[in-house]
Amino acid sequence: MKTKITLEKQVRQNLIEEIRRYFWKERDEEISNLAAEIMLDFIINTIGPHIYNVAISDAVAFMNEKVDDLFALEKY
Repeated sequence: MKTKITLEKQVRQNLIEEIRRYFWKERDEEISNLAAEIMLDFIINTIGPHIYNVAISDAVAFMNEKVDDLFALEKY
């Protein structure tokens, strides 16, 4: 199941500005809002799912550790 990643309007605008600042600072290149928006959409749609999956794997590992801790409390 593919879930569409959506961002709040203000968060999206902040990220667009961050991308524009990055291009200016690191590449000495000014890009438009539209170019930054296209870059953000690329990152969200291409890289985002991989980052999401790593976060889910980390959460599962964390929860498994906590379940193991609970089983350690068992009395025999």
